[in-house]
Amino acid sequence: MEARLPAHMEVSALIRRVESEGGFGMVLSKGERDAGTLMVVLVERGRNSRAYERMPQLDGTRKWTMSREQNTEKHWEFAEFLERRGQQDPDLWIVELDIADGVRFIEAR
Repeated sequence: MEARLPAHMEVSALIRRVESEGGFGMVLSKGERDAGTLMVVLVERGRNSRAYERMPQLDGTRKWTMSREQNTEKHWEFAEFLERRGQQDPDLWIVELDIADGVRFIEAR
């Protein structure tokens, strides 16, 4: 089992890294400080929201996978999805990163 950063430190590092490159990061929902799970919502200029979560792979690793993409005609469904996920997992951190090509920030982890 590989060691991992406490959730609050990973969240802080993601936000600082995005902001250092001219983007904006915000915690939408705080989860368990140390062992919480993380969902990252990537947006570009406030549009095109996509939610990513780490999903277990057959080799035991956890890969970032898009779990939901915002439907532009039914934008409220995305907000409802985030709310449901937060209710299902009280340890879940939800972090929004608003920057171009945001997936590069999570793939590097």
